[in-house]
Amino acid sequence: MTTVAVLGAGIMASALTFPLAENGDDVRLVGTHLDRDLIDSLQRTGVHPGLGLAVNPAVRAYQLEDAPRAFEGADVAMSGVNSFGVHWAGRQFARLLRPGMRVLSITKGMEADDEGTLRILPDVMRSLVPADVADGVTWSAVVGPSIAGEVAVHRDTCVVFCGEDQVSLDGLADLFRTPYYHVWTSTDFVGHEVGAAVKNIYAFAAGFGQGLLDREGEAEARYRRFNYGAAVFAEGQKEIRQFVSMLGGRPETADGLGGVGDMFVTSMGGRNVRAGRYVGAGIPFSEVRGRLMKGVTLEGVHAISVIGAALERLTERGLVGASDFPLCRHLYRVVEQDAPIDMPFEEFFGGMR
Repeated sequence: MTTVAVLGAGIMASALTFPLAENGDDVRLVGTHLDRDLIDSLQRTGVHPGLGLAVNPAVRAYQLEDAPRAFEGADVAMSGVNSFGVHWAGRQFARLLRPGMRVLSITKGMEADDEGTLRILPDVMRSLVPADVADGVTWSAVVGPSIAGEVAVHRDTCVVFCGEDQVSLDGLADLFRTPYYHVWTSTDFVGHEVGAAVKNIYAFAAGFGQGLLDREGEAEARYRRFNYGAAVFAEGQKEIRQFVSMLGGRPETADGLGGVGDMFVTSMGGRNVRAGRYVGAGIPFSEVRGRLMKGVTLEGVHAISVIGAALERLTERGLVGASDFPLCRHLYRVVEQDAPIDMPFEEFFGGMR
């Protein structure tokens, strides 16, 4: 039996306890300082309020102050916080990890320094852990189209476990594989993490088409804006491939589960798409952020802010062409400058010929 300690009791982290527990592993779910009521619910009733489901009885829930006890003797440490909590998670791992553990991250996003140099979040977490410990564990991540509730109720889900160590990846994949949770592995760590991060950018744009119909009073129109959405999706895929290649991943990684597959499912709905619909309806994004969706975590929008600003720095440094990433640049103007939607279609796909 393998012991897995999970830091963060959010919906996705909790959903991933289902295949683990069903495979007979010892699963310990540790809440963050924001999860106190959630952990109380799990300890009292066994029901996860976000999922609306009872977790497997084998899963044990711990408050944050009990994290050292939960991580004692753990073989696998999983980070289940969102991108806004990655520094916090890194500091927690600094005191909880022990050499020999396998670290698995589900946190998606990237960070950039003042020069525009981008880093994947597992590298950010690793930088916050003492070097002797960081070098004594393996670092891996889960990517791919994975709606948490679908995992929890056993809908078929296909994902990639990516990392630098193939032996570790094989072992982690075996812990999670079930008849409904299908796992591939890849050592293109950077490529998969970049694809999983930047796909959130384009999910925001997926809401524009419906928003434009709302603004035109055509919300129930027979003829939709599917042509519009398809072009945006295709340019998003092209730009994901560029990002992956630019940051050292394999370009073909963008064509699989960690790129276009993940972009597809994220574009089907959710908070980022809803925010994009408001903007498409003509509402400035500052109003969406400050009033209509105040307090709502928007990881796609955060990715636009971080990566869009990095593109400006990289362009100034001559590392990226001014005509590259036209969709991402436009979304950055929408989010950071309240620019209205004016989709630069003629700049898509390398520009019109």
